Amino acid sequence: MTEQFDFIIVGAGAAGALIAHRLVVEGGFSVCLLEAGPKDRNLFLHIPGGFTKTFKNPNVTYQQFTEPSEGSGGRAINLVQGKTLGGSTAVNGFNYNRGQKEDFDGWAQMGNKGWGYEDILPLFKKTEAKRGVADPSTRGKNGPLPITDTDWRHPLCDAFIETCGQFGMPPHHDYNSGDQRGAGYFQRWIENGWRVSSARAFLHPLKQNPKLNIRTDAVVENILIDEGRAYGVRYRKMNTGSVQEIRASGEVIVCAGAAQSPKLLKLSGLGPGEELKNWGIDVIQDLPAVGENLQDHYMVRMVRHVPNMRTINSLGRGWRLGKEISKWLLGKPSILAISPSVAFGFTNARQLDDLPDIQLNFTPGSYKASVPGLLDSFDGATLGFYQLRPESKGWVRLKSRDPRDNPLVQPNYLESEVDKLLTVAGIRLMDEIFSTDPLGKHCQQPMYPDPANASDDELLAFAQTEGGTAYHIMGSCRMGPITEANAVVTPDLKVRGILGLRIADASVMPTMPSANLTAGVFMIAEKASAMIINEYRNNS
Repeated sequence: MTEQFDFIIVGAGAAGALIAHRLVVEGGFSVCLLEAGPKDRNLFLHIPGGFTKTFKNPNVTYQQFTEPSEGSGGRAINLVQGKTLGGSTAVNGFNYNRGQKEDFDGWAQMGNKGWGYEDILPLFKKTEAKRGVADPSTRGKNGPLPITDTDWRHPLCDAFIETCGQFGMPPHHDYNSGDQRGAGYFQRWIENGWRVSSARAFLHPLKQNPKLNIRTDAVVENILIDEGRAYGVRYRKMNTGSVQEIRASGEVIVCAGAAQSPKLLKLSGLGPGEELKNWGIDVIQDLPAVGENLQDHYMVRMVRHVPNMRTINSLGRGWRLGKEISKWLLGKPSILAISPSVAFGFTNARQLDDLPDIQLNFTPGSYKASVPGLLDSFDGATLGFYQLRPESKGWVRLKSRDPRDNPLVQPNYLESEVDKLLTVAGIRLMDEIFSTDPLGKHCQQPMYPDPANASDDELLAFAQTEGGTAYHIMGSCRMGPITEANAVVTPDLKVRGILGLRIADASVMPTMPSANLTAGVFMIAEKASAMIINEYRNNS
């Protein structure tokens, strides 16, 4: 007999874990949560600095590469997405960043009613438990997810923040207040030195709850649809190879992320008709926008030598590393509990309007070829930036009909002329900051090409050959009003033309928020949960 649940959720990352928690705890529904990766038993998934060990581990991540493009200098760039309980919240840089209120007001102005900043602010607050100083009008104190200020301090970060003040970025304690402009230390989902992934925040407390059924190593092969209604899924247990079907009396909720969600829809017959026909897939619903509108933040970094100060490069080696481990074990601030980016700056690189258009990320350390875990032999500092709202757009397409294969992903980095101009401006700004005291007196040896003597074309070529992803892919199943054909889901996150099917992850974002994506994904999950509970309680 086929098992049946009230709801089936595909993907146990930021969104899937939160929605499962809300549907079980607040709705009283039965939920089957399917995750393609393993349980989160790897210790390095819980030690913040453990991302250096897990980031390249195919057991807990999708090693998803982009297609080469001119904007990436002909390179295929590794997008790394989480594949374990907690998803990317278990392997990423764990910085918590909501974005600008204008981002969400823009969503509402596009016809997505109920997604304006004042509409979604209570959802941001509901998720979080902001530790320390917090304005109750904008920050939550009682949610399941602890958000803390970076407690580890370094004089080089302090110098960076002070220097930013000379470039229109005054010290800013809470960039998540709705106003980002300024510089300071990042907030993150860490408490008492441990990473609090979505699995730890939302799933671990429900281990004994019979309403929640979690199945790991479960790759969903397709969504089961009959007469325009999704009624279940077919999945394969990777450790046994067995194929099983389960049913949902309510809905199937896809939370697999901006690469895997459009892939699953297409394998299920939902997507661009011509592409599906080319793969021999029966077209259930011709949805041309599935896999389109993909965007990512493209990060460009600059490294300087720091000859007279110990940075992470020294602190992460030998007996000094042992000292840092001891600090962490004692619950004291340590490099084991810091993000790859420690301090931030939000500003206008081109000064076109009042809204910041780039995010600066500063680290008192440097990595070989910007690879986490491979420290340079010298003491260094890294300053990187990305354009907050890029214009370049790409796509996600099927590589094969095998559900185990990653899809083809092409973000089309730096395709837009506006993106190229802002990238050059950002590089020049980074060089100015690195060359200005008090930060400048600690940093030596400009990069090549030296921005002070390089042409715009040379700097753009540098960005194309040396830049990389910020791991913020989104938009591939974009949300839009019912009247907009170039959308995959409506503002209630329901897939157009199909009953019983929703998507709730970064893929539904209609435009790129001015932020790392995880906080926004939590908000989307809260919105989805509230809409589902309200609808099914009223219909029961």
